[in-house]
Amino acid sequence: MKERLSREAIAMRIAKELFDGAVVNLGIGIPTMVSSFVPEGMTIIYHSENGMLGFGSVLSADEVEEKADIDLVNAGGQYVRPKPGMSFFHHADSFAMVRGGHLDVAVLGAIEVTDCGDLANWMFPGRGVGNIGGGMDLAFNTKKVIVAMEHTTKDGRPKIVKKCCVPLTAERCVDLIVTDIAVIDVTYQGLVLKEYAPGWTVDDIQALTEPELKAAPDLKEIELL
Repeated sequence: MKERLSREAIAMRIAKELFDGAVVNLGIGIPTMVSSFVPEGMTIIYHSENGMLGFGSVLSADEVEEKADIDLVNAGGQYVRPKPGMSFFHHADSFAMVRGGHLDVAVLGAIEVTDCGDLANWMFPGRGVGNIGGGMDLAFNTKKVIVAMEHTTKDGRPKIVKKCCVPLTAERCVDLIVTDIAVIDVTYQGLVLKEYAPGWTVDDIQALTEPELKAAPDLKEIELL
């Protein structure tokens, strides 16, 4: 069996998509790990739906007991680092920032993504319950939406599909998909495979992807550093 990237490696690769001064919202799960891999010296302005802007990265499990402030949590309930200049505001104001198009990047988890960028990430199959939270607003209104996820389900079924089988969060919103085996651009012409995990081939990745993949002219192995 071919080796896949860890969740941390997925987050590390996504961190390379951020740029100095970007206003960024990180969803629950793999996305929250991205803040741990932002290069030193780069300024990222983190936004959270529960009313915070300009805070620091998520605290690691080892740091929580010593450094956690119960009032400094992101929308996923994770403790974050205080940072000079951070601000707090009403929940409604936070969503006004999202709906006003002021966020540069949103990194979101996904249950399924289609080849035209449809996103489903709020209701898990078979459970019948879910919480859409700010996912719909972020997906519709952020300038760039990056999905972070494993390429397949635990039983090996593709998560990149032709049509979502679970309720959608938003249509045609995803710009980039980063999984444990590939980096894929979502374009008007379909899915473009940009990068592959070490040891994987285009055919290997296609076999685990429902829609057709087109190999980028500059296709290369995923670089994390």
